[in-house]
Amino acid sequence: MIAPSHLVYVTGGARSGKSSFAEARAAASGGTVTYLATAQAFDAEMTARIGRHRADRPTGWITVEEPVNIIQTLQNTETSVLLLDCLSLWVSNLLLSDWTDGAMLAAADELLSAARARPGLTVLVSNEVGLGIVPDNALARRYRDVLGWVNQRCAAASDQAYLLVSGLPLQLKPSKEFHAP
Repeated sequence: MIAPSHLVYVTGGARSGKSSFAEARAAASGGTVTYLATAQAFDAEMTARIGRHRADRPTGWITVEEPVNIIQTLQNTETSVLLLDCLSLWVSNLLLSDWTDGAMLAAADELLSAARARPGLTVLVSNEVGLGIVPDNALARRYRDVLGWVNQRCAAASDQAYLLVSGLPLQLKPSKEFHAP
């Protein structure tokens, strides 16, 4: 029997606990997990940060590091659980690769279609960037706007949505629980 698709969206600010919550949600499903990481190491601090994240993941999880072509990776993933962390860095990677706003939003829609087409649990993690001040430069405002639109699409398409605040999850969109076969 093929498990139905179930999409969970997790958002929050920096250090809000969203990644830990998403990882616990993925682990609790009981399925085999693919962890799709979008971070790129451009300096020593980020290299160390990525190393800590790798070391913290359970040994049985499959890690795929892909900063841009996440849709193809998602489509080719055969595990019952896919955890994508994070959409914030993915949008940043696209923006810095000179993608237009329209192309980024179309890619987000394609990502959501691919997530819906795959059986099993898909958990999407993203930063909430709309709660702070308006950025002082055009690039930062563009990033905030595009990521905000991507986040809105993901929340609308999800079966469940959570906002993490100070390590506490606030369920924004409840649904029945999903259990992997």
